[in-house]
Amino acid sequence: MTEQRSTPAPTLDPQVIGRVEHAHQALLTALLAGSGLTFHQWVILRLTAAAGGAVDRNALVAGITGDLKITELAALAAVADLTDAELLRADPAEVALTDSGRETFDRLHSAVRQTVARMYGGVPAADLATTAAVLDRITARIDAELDHLAGPTATAAR
Repeated sequence: MTEQRSTPAPTLDPQVIGRVEHAHQALLTALLAGSGLTFHQWVILRLTAAAGGAVDRNALVAGITGDLKITELAALAAVADLTDAELLRADPAEVALTDSGRETFDRLHSAVRQTVARMYGGVPAADLATTAAVLDRITARIDAELDHLAGPTATAAR
């Protein structure tokens, strides 16, 4: 009689989350290829479009630094690059999509939506909802830990 070994059920850990994140980012990078956009620039276009095409500059920069864990200088540089490329119009108070920025976003967003639908298709909605809830909880804990590690001065600046 042969002994059967069962494969342990996968568990959610930093390695699994990292593999998924890297796979998503590699896929997005492939979809952005030829557009001239970086990942950070894409996120800025996406957030600006999601806000109706115009967004408060300070809120956008705060969102980008918090979500992507990049410096304010890096976020501002990405906004400047998009402005130079005439995809955004930026003034001290507001950032807005130009017509070219809207066209670029719409074209790329369509490709991203179609690809994501294929990748997530067939996964039960309840599984996706549970996964999202767990990842949101973990992200909140990581953000709190980062605030704790940065100290009170950095936390107040965030």
